[in-house]
Amino acid sequence: MDINRERLNRHLKELAEIGKIGETGVCRLAHSKEDRQGVDMVKKWMLDAGLTARIDGFGNLIGRLEGRDKEKPILMLGSHIDSQPYGGRFDGTVGALGAIEVVHSMQDNGIVPERTIEVICFSDEEGSRFNKGIFGVRALAGMLEEGELERRDKNGVTRREALKEFGVDTDVTESPVYKKGDIAAFLELHIEQGPVLEGKDRPVGIVSGISGPIWLTVTLEGFAGHAGSVPMSMRQDALIGASQIIRKFDELVKEEGTDTTVGTVGSMQVFPNSRNIIAEKVEFTIDLRDVDLQARTELEQKLYRVIEETSSAHQLKYEIKEDTRSEPRYCADWIKEIMGEEDDKLGFDSPTLMSGPFHDALIMSYISDYGMIFVRCEKGISHNPLEYAEMEDIEKGVQLLYATSLRICQETEESHLVTGGNQSSALDSTK
Repeated sequence: MDINRERLNRHLKELAEIGKIGETGVCRLAHSKEDRQGVDMVKKWMLDAGLTARIDGFGNLIGRLEGRDKEKPILMLGSHIDSQPYGGRFDGTVGALGAIEVVHSMQDNGIVPERTIEVICFSDEEGSRFNKGIFGVRALAGMLEEGELERRDKNGVTRREALKEFGVDTDVTESPVYKKGDIAAFLELHIEQGPVLEGKDRPVGIVSGISGPIWLTVTLEGFAGHAGSVPMSMRQDALIGASQIIRKFDELVKEEGTDTTVGTVGSMQVFPNSRNIIAEKVEFTIDLRDVDLQARTELEQKLYRVIEETSSAHQLKYEIKEDTRSEPRYCADWIKEIMGEEDDKLGFDSPTLMSGPFHDALIMSYISDYGMIFVRCEKGISHNPLEYAEMEDIEKGVQLLYATSLRICQETEESHLVTGGNQSSALDSTK
């Protein structure tokens, strides 16, 4: 029972036209006009696939196909369709549209699932607009933080205002929506966003777990002065302090991190940002990730010492704000076993690999067992208009998602299906 490759390809191309930048890029920022246009288009495809569809108060698009036994915990599939400001056509969309194709193909093949299936396009997975991602899924899981709706984008628009413009009235008291036991399994298909599958010459991979990210915002404050008259020895230059911290952070990760440690400074704001004024205030982000929680913790503590010592040396005040923190989360063994069995039937010989980037599945792991499938992407490029995945590889990934979904939604034995999520703690080696 094959999926409809032509229909899936058409949907990917049509969605890529919304927010298109250049020939291959997209910009559909969370809760934006383009995001709403995309959601409306995908909602229509959900209806075409036989799902009922609605947009909830957090901006999530949710489709539902009722199963024969409405008492069974549901099977949930999905990903996201919002993008980075300078993003590609496949990040998130492959999984979201692939999930719809799974249900549409079931309908085409006359399959009525034993358990209810929900397909979700989660709201604001990327986090680029409000510097805090995986918003929609955190709302569903009851993991929103105080002041969540008052976070502002770079234009001063709050998330609450953006959601209202998007077309929904948000009430945080409606969170959580799901609890442990409601969901039998969550499955997410995604492009790898890394080079491992390409290096192994494999179209598809089975994910064993997701690295735990820490997102920090560091603010340094010195004193502005005339660039031509303040002696170098008397300066309180926030930008010099920031540059030294960033360099030392990079060296720390490279020299003392594990093979799976990554550290990034991706955003910086300078005030007053003038050619001939010494920088008084600098704000920059830090992204630190590892699948090894102890190694990440040790590096984090060393980073704090670097910030403190550098600030002191340059007579700067500093503030560190934590935006995101998550421990590594591992895929359920029983889901990986099903994926492996179906993969063998399909003859893909898919390797097992970890995910460095976080995904909506990271949060779903707190309320449900989860599994992920990766699709090879060219040179591992993502968050870039050059992001590319072959349609043949995408089709194979969705085929494995289809086969796995069919197994789980037709299960009659419940004993292993609901365990509260994230029960496996062992790191899998590549197959």
